[in-house]
Amino acid sequence: MPLHPVRLIVMLALGILTTPLAADAQQPTKVFRLGFISSSVTNVSHPFLTGLRQGLSELGYKESKNIMIEYHFGTKEELPKLAEELVRLQVDVIVAGGSEGIMASKKATQTIPIVMTNSGDAVQSGLVASLMRPGGNITGMTQISPELAAKRLELLQETVPGLSRVAVLWHPLHPNTPELFKETQGASHKLGLQLRSLEVKTPEDFNTAFATAIQHRAEALIVLRDPFMVQHRARIADLAIESRLPAIYETRDFLEAGGLMLRGPSFWHLYRRSAYHVDKILQGANPADIPVQTPWEFEFVINLKTAKALGLTIPPTLLFQADEVIQ
Repeated sequence: MPLHPVRLIVMLALGILTTPLAADAQQPTKVFRLGFISSSVTNVSHPFLTGLRQGLSELGYKESKNIMIEYHFGTKEELPKLAEELVRLQVDVIVAGGSEGIMASKKATQTIPIVMTNSGDAVQSGLVASLMRPGGNITGMTQISPELAAKRLELLQETVPGLSRVAVLWHPLHPNTPELFKETQGASHKLGLQLRSLEVKTPEDFNTAFATAIQHRAEALIVLRDPFMVQHRARIADLAIESRLPAIYETRDFLEAGGLMLRGPSFWHLYRRSAYHVDKILQGANPADIPVQTPWEFEFVINLKTAKALGLTIPPTLLFQADEVIQ
């Protein structure tokens, strides 16, 4: 039976209207490409990167499904070429772990958005115009929290009764550590503590630094974190125990290497929160308008095994304050 002309026209029209919709439904999901670059995080299974991936997952991004991450790990000297490689790959966003990675990425591109997982004073170093309005292609997280310098010294005072002399082990060639040293120096003056600077520029300097600490009768140690110090964390922890110096650090990896205490921002959470900035950018936001965020998750961890090796009794009040006690 032949179709009525009007009915035929309606069916043809419906076919024309529904065909594009079906085609649209079959379009593949857009896959975003992220580049990660760092000199301190050196492998894909690093806990900090677990935090980044969890943050992305919470926002709906799944690796190999709608997002790919190009991981580029290297030394400070290798970072410029690694950053240039990420630019050649035309990644949608560069996620930079640490100031060295951020600076290398900034030199490589002024157009691809860069998200900082953790940085020092991003304003003072010229990475952003201000925390509220970064103004360029960089935004993300900063690890800076000035009150932490005083808090670390106070924790050492509680750990070592009658503490008067503290040494600071630091790498002056990193862009962040001179400012961190000044903050520690200022805090020590306010607390009435004598501070001894122990600068290390090469691996050969560690033995000399600890010998200087012993010579000047240092009673405790603060270690300022940067990629160089992270690389030599096991040696630092061993030398601190050999020198009978209770030491406080900034991140968990030093305690896993045998350090005594840490007090600092949770880098795992900094990496997790950096996914928020990545998502904003992938949704079309301009990094110039996305405020840089400061840390609000902090951790205090004590390693009792190291305390025992030092012959040190940790006061119960400190054990009660700790977020975790390693037995």
